Amino acid sequence: MTGPAVLAAPTVPRDAGPDERAARYGEVRAAIASLLDDEDDWVAAMASVVCELHHAFAYFDWTGFYRAVEPEVLIVGPYQGGHGCLRIPFGRGVCGAAAHTRETQVVPDVEAFSGHIACSSTTRSEIVVPVVTEGGALLAVLDIDSNDPSAFLEVDRQHLEAIAQDLGRRFPHLQS
Repeated sequence: MTGPAVLAAPTVPRDAGPDERAARYGEVRAAIASLLDDEDDWVAAMASVVCELHHAFAYFDWTGFYRAVEPEVLIVGPYQGGHGCLRIPFGRGVCGAAAHTRETQVVPDVEAFSGHIACSSTTRSEIVVPVVTEGGALLAVLDIDSNDPSAFLEVDRQHLEAIAQDLGRRFPHLQS
């Protein structure tokens, strides 16, 4: 199934406030729900989520998933932006911390994060959200990097966590 056509709305600017961001997340989440209706392929779902998010927000400079496909190791993909690190051990860097703790990591200044992995020299802030099934299996982490310091607000966290939670519910049969 190819899914419905989704019309692109204007990109939310880097200096957008919480209300503008929340409105755009509402549109993006509706588009994702429509695109993933009856979709059962995990990679196709991740690619669709990444595409919708990356093109909706100007401050999303790298948007992607690191998949939990090996014990204690995350592997990149799908993503949009420049090259990402290929493999990240649990507990290392922001992505590894999110995988290890199963908690969202919001980092306003990556230089101040102990053990940050510089996959891109332009990244200044980062948010990483774990994707976990209702049974507790870690499927992936959703990683978004910004070239702006302190780019992510509470509204970003709330909506990205909701997207990750929905993915965990849609793919309960996958195990890390």
